[in-house]
Amino acid sequence: MGARRTLDRLISRAGLGSRATAEEWIRAGRVCVNGRVVRAVETWVDPERDVIELDGKPLSSAERLYLALNKPRGYLTSHGDPRERRTVYALLEGLPAWVFPVGRLDRDTSGLLLLTNDSDFAERITNPASGPGKRYRATTRRRLDDAALAALAAGPELEDGPTAPEDVALVGHRGPTSVVELTLHEGRNRQVRRMFLAVGAPLKELRRVAIGPLALGPLASGAWRPLTRAELKALGLGTPRH
Repeated sequence: MGARRTLDRLISRAGLGSRATAEEWIRAGRVCVNGRVVRAVETWVDPERDVIELDGKPLSSAERLYLALNKPRGYLTSHGDPRERRTVYALLEGLPAWVFPVGRLDRDTSGLLLLTNDSDFAERITNPASGPGKRYRATTRRRLDDAALAALAAGPELEDGPTAPEDVALVGHRGPTSVVELTLHEGRNRQVRRMFLAVGAPLKELRRVAIGPLALGPLASGAWRPLTRAELKALGLGTPRH
């Protein structure tokens, strides 16, 4: 489980729960370090030297899970919501271990969402410099003309800096709307929607259809499945850790 970390981070990195959940366990007295109950969340520990127990059992990594979910519109990618809106966790039943979303999709965006309890894998996928590109299919509320499409491909300037789409392609026009696919390595908040707004074309629908070589495919809305070994290898994981 690596070098020294705070106790809450170590439990989370082991894939046993979120840091918030780990904090609850620690404060409840369920975690021991070298035979002593520790209630201080920020306690530093060395998993190579310290004996760490949860509920009287040695801390060990959970089974590593790598899932693809076809997220429907109307669901948040958070674990809970103070306003009690629906989250993707309502769609995840029967899992043997806790997972967290790899990156985010906003509430009104549907499509491919990866979930895992492998923090190293998640960091690799979400790294804007070296991670795979994320491909989106966007339907605009008005037709894009050539000038707007060119501005989108050039990377419109947003309030938090310039954008750098890797690829922009017009799929076609549908009545008064246009369908465009674009690929990004960045993952800023509502970035794709803001890019289209910047060129005067608010979106009617946004869907993520691929992450690098992994395509959404025929997975039904609201359904999930484990990633195959071939897919994990294509995403750069190699042999999954368990």
